[in-house]
Amino acid sequence: MQSNVVLLIFACCATAQFIAASVMAVYSRHRVQYLALPWVNGIFAFILLGEAIFYQSIATFPPGILNPVILLSFLAGIFLQSIYPLGIPLPGFLQWGRMWQYASPILILLGVYLLTLLWNGGIVFLMTWEELVDHLLSVDIVCRLLAVVLSIYYIVNIFRLPRAKARSTYVPKYLLAYSTALGLSVVFYLYVVLFYDIRLLMVYHVIFTLLNLYLVFRTLETIALELPHPSIEIVEEEPTEVPEPENEEGDFNEANLQRFHRMEYWMQNNPTEWMESSFGRDRLCKEVGINRHLMLQCVRSQGYNNVHDYINRYRLEALKRLIRQGEVRNVADCTITGLGTTKTVRSCFFKFESMTLDDYLQEQSRPASS
Repeated sequence: MQSNVVLLIFACCATAQFIAASVMAVYSRHRVQYLALPWVNGIFAFILLGEAIFYQSIATFPPGILNPVILLSFLAGIFLQSIYPLGIPLPGFLQWGRMWQYASPILILLGVYLLTLLWNGGIVFLMTWEELVDHLLSVDIVCRLLAVVLSIYYIVNIFRLPRAKARSTYVPKYLLAYSTALGLSVVFYLYVVLFYDIRLLMVYHVIFTLLNLYLVFRTLETIALELPHPSIEIVEEEPTEVPEPENEEGDFNEANLQRFHRMEYWMQNNPTEWMESSFGRDRLCKEVGINRHLMLQCVRSQGYNNVHDYINRYRLEALKRLIRQGEVRNVADCTITGLGTTKTVRSCFFKFESMTLDDYLQEQSRPASS
């Protein structure tokens, strides 16, 4: 593989890791559960940057079998990745005492290996598997094989720990999926270490970077769900004059606000219309006399993503009111306000309320039962 291609891959991956670390560092200042993301992303970014410095040696130098530098760096990376999936839901796992305890097998093995090198005065370089068999009983090779076994232990934890912790605490589904994908990528990494190929190593770096970017984007999406949504403003009188686009000589935002108030007035006085599941954007345009372009423009000026979300917000508020009044007690009855299927109701409720519909029904039923 050409050294320039290796350098380009290292540079792109390191840049992506730095961006991910920087973005999550901002959020971790306000939410401690995101503290692990910038630290681990930053560590891998610096590792990739260090590899980029020695890109020519990496691209051309044959490492041999079980190269100690590659093996020990692999073991350190596996350790970081095994605690990585737990960084968001379980910040307590990253407490210093527990982390040192979790890293103790690596530290002990590393100490024994360094003492072995000092005692024997050199490293055994292996180029074929036959040479490995010949030196199988040497302390140097035994330590390397123990490093492989220990890495398997941490790989198993990448699959096991998030699911074990999910039994006692809430772990998002996307984080469990990420842990599975991360574990599979690490298994591929172990294959690269045992049967070294520079092309496979580059493929692994790209896969790992994409997985980390996916986790960052999903984290940002989770944070976005907690942002405040536009509130429904009561409009008691219908606006009489709404300027046409060609006559808007004044404030553009004021014209959008007047159109929005006309929509609000109609929605608040015609609930039986939009509670029908067939009611949509085109019908609302016809009722209020605003074309599609201007309607999308005015709802976005008030913080809604599209007209569909605007209508569903009214349906959702009506559903919450019926649940509080005790008229709706189960998920099957939640389609009464026009949200369509129960699947649509669940997804819409979580999108606007950042909690599941089942939890809200259970929460509202407690006072009645008591």
